[in-house]
Amino acid sequence: MIYPYMTLADATEIVYTNVFEEAGVQKVEVHFERPTDKGFETARCKLPEYEWIIRDGFSDDEIKFFEEFLHNNAHLFYKYGASGGMNIA
Repeated sequence: MIYPYMTLADATEIVYTNVFEEAGVQKVEVHFERPTDKGFETARCKLPEYEWIIRDGFSDDEIKFFEEFLHNNAHLFYKYGASGGMNIA
């Protein structure tokens, strides 16, 4: 499953997956996507390695911002990814 996390001021949507296991390590993927006139800019990062699986359209400065964002929010992606998403009233 993929769950919504937040939308940034520039319309970048941030979503994340369930926690899953790969080679004995619990992981989460976080997706960043922003609409453009021609489609979408997309970036996808796998935690806990902070490995960028996809980087298409976002600048190096934006990726740097996303990396800092991920470091500050990783614990929440794991918490909510393990429990089936955030409960939003």
